[in-house]
Amino acid sequence: MAARRIVVTYRLPLRAEPNPDSPHGFDFSLDADALPLQCTRGLPRPVVFVGALPSAAASISESDDLAADLFTRFACSPVFLDPSLHNDFYNSFCKRYLWPILQLQYLLPFTRSSDSGCLSFNEDLYRAYLTANTQYADRVFEHLNSDEDLVLIHDYHLFALPTILRRKSPRARIGFFLHSPFPTSELFRAIPVREELLRALLNADLVGFQNYDYGCHFISACSTLLGITSRAHGDYICIDYFGRAVVVNILSVGVDMVRLREVLSSPETAAKAKEVATKFAGRQVLIGVDDVDLFNRIDVKLLAMERLLESRPELIGQVVLVQINNPARSPGRDTADTVLAEVQLLMDRINARFAKPGYDPIVMIDDPLTMHEKLAFYTSADICIVTAVRDGLNRTPYIYTVCREHGPISSGVAGAPRESAIVLSELVGCSTFLRGAVRVNPWNVDDVVEGMSSALRLNERDKRIIHAKHYMYVLKHDIAYWGRSLDQNLQKASMDHASMNFLSVGLAMNFRIVVLDPNFQKLSPEHINPSYHRTGNRLILLDYDGTVMVPQGLITRHPSQELISVLNELCSDPMNTVFVVSGRRKDELAGWLAPCEKLGISAEHGYFTRWSRDSPWESPKLLLDNDWKNIVEPVMKYYCHVTDGSYIEAKETALVWHYEEADPVFGPRQARELQDLLRDVLSKEPVYVKSGHQIVEVNPQEVDKGTAVQGLIAALGARGRMPDFILCVGDDGSDEDMFEAISAPSSKSAFPEAAEIFACTVGKKPSLAKYYLEDPDEVLKMLKGLIDSFEENPSTVEANK
Repeated sequence: MAARRIVVTYRLPLRAEPNPDSPHGFDFSLDADALPLQCTRGLPRPVVFVGALPSAAASISESDDLAADLFTRFACSPVFLDPSLHNDFYNSFCKRYLWPILQLQYLLPFTRSSDSGCLSFNEDLYRAYLTANTQYADRVFEHLNSDEDLVLIHDYHLFALPTILRRKSPRARIGFFLHSPFPTSELFRAIPVREELLRALLNADLVGFQNYDYGCHFISACSTLLGITSRAHGDYICIDYFGRAVVVNILSVGVDMVRLREVLSSPETAAKAKEVATKFAGRQVLIGVDDVDLFNRIDVKLLAMERLLESRPELIGQVVLVQINNPARSPGRDTADTVLAEVQLLMDRINARFAKPGYDPIVMIDDPLTMHEKLAFYTSADICIVTAVRDGLNRTPYIYTVCREHGPISSGVAGAPRESAIVLSELVGCSTFLRGAVRVNPWNVDDVVEGMSSALRLNERDKRIIHAKHYMYVLKHDIAYWGRSLDQNLQKASMDHASMNFLSVGLAMNFRIVVLDPNFQKLSPEHINPSYHRTGNRLILLDYDGTVMVPQGLITRHPSQELISVLNELCSDPMNTVFVVSGRRKDELAGWLAPCEKLGISAEHGYFTRWSRDSPWESPKLLLDNDWKNIVEPVMKYYCHVTDGSYIEAKETALVWHYEEADPVFGPRQARELQDLLRDVLSKEPVYVKSGHQIVEVNPQEVDKGTAVQGLIAALGARGRMPDFILCVGDDGSDEDMFEAISAPSSKSAFPEAAEIFACTVGKKPSLAKYYLEDPDEVLKMLKGLIDSFEENPSTVEANK
């Protein structure tokens, strides 16, 4: 069976017409104008839809017969939501809590708390949101073959769905597209469950946005709230999330060219277009088509029209603004009624000032229009005007452009060149793509007036050039292009799932998948003990903090007596060379590990090395330029001043900013900010800026643990003791340099042919290491196991005498 595309939306793309004679009281049909259906153009077939029933039929109780019928006829799998659950999930949490935050409604100066309809966060409503998302997931699982099918989730109603799907089906191929705006991280962090929602989106393989700004806001929120970094990867931006590369895709939704051409070529549209053209003959028509809400600023258009007629009285009787108001959906009806009443008063006042017999400067249409009627108005308009201050998906300029290209020609001259003009808010996503539009600031009425005036002054040649440019863009980037691109990008983002080793971590909405190398496994005695027995030149490399010692904040990290005993026993074997390789200062390590006479220490990421307690410290003969410290130290001091609990550690080769005692939220946030700042100011300096366990460290590029380990191996080879057994254990990013150094082909070629190499990280996480142990206690247990197994093996003991 071919792989399916399972499209999950809040509502199914269906119409429901009441019919008492129907078994379920309604006749169902596909809604050709529904965005979820149009979004499947360009997708390979078969396609399955999952969503709630149309609002007219939302009260229908769960019915297996209806579900089977809708799936057979339309490939639609309905989610039956209890009316109470639906009210809490959609009307309350989605529309009155999430949507206002995404739209920045709380920050708009014209929002009044008395009529905004917004709700504060409510735990019960959030639970209803999760319950509803779980019911959507249950329907998806009825159809999902996780190895082949692709799941495409649409919009904020289903933020939680990727986590719920991933929890049960780790290999599911999941894409999420947000049609709404994504707010700045400063506003998103006001959501009490912000981390849960971000982690939910990151459980998808691809997260899509309408424009670059919204994608950047999402990336910023992930960085600020979760400490996750992003990177460029070919044509994409990727967020590295526990071994997975989550693709951030910027892709503006286009229009359905097939559907628009079909409606525009109909006799009904032609007849209505002729009627509209006759009504407004001899006048220039400006058209606005908007949902009635606080963000589309219909009032700005009306005020701009008033000032335009004041400043250019010759236009009175020559210019008309036709404003079509789309009916509000039920959750926003109260706010819409308030907005509508205000603009109605405004229109009445303006028309009273400038009306003439047979002429009103503003014509407002509040009644629902058919698709044919609406496109007829678009076709007859000379200028389209959009003044929204916030909009995720505004295709009005695209639809207008297509209507001007393919709509009936009011003049009746076949083949006449097409022309159009658009006055467009600079704050809507499509303003980035329609470069010929007159861009305006919708917060400034005078700027909108100037934009309208400029559009009216355009000559026919300019309008034809602008129209041709816009139409070519809209034609190329139609909704089929969007669907095809999204599908291809999701396939690429999830193509390696079958070969990945997935580890499930976390509970409920904190669930996530850690992707590990397929060969990644726990280091067991069965793996390492036999190799330890049969080899004769062993090199054991151990990180300190987080590897053999549990991190202890500001408490002095003295090793336990048990650790000292284990290290001494390992060092007592003449076949062993044991080193602690740490980023800590040499005086600290020398003091803590003084009881270990034969232990080697490599301090400050390998810059200082000694082979035993009584041997001198060695360092590479590098011409280190420490001028960078004069740049870094003042910056770190400032961050100490503004981050309570942080402090600076000065090493001979490095500067380290510690924040383990800082606020658990503010400290990591400051660390990320400091790291970004230092990388900018030190971009031309020969240093690395690295983050570790509650630290930000700056050190020379020539100094790292990998280079140190290569030096140790070379020194042993020069002494005739090239290792045939290497055990390297570490827990953080700096230790990955060691793993790379001992695993690189160039290094392996220097080892004896049968050399045994064990790179082991502490904790299950993506790593270059092949093995892992859970924590420092398991590391100590493993080391003791080597000693005990060695002593229990008579042949090995005898060979060592």
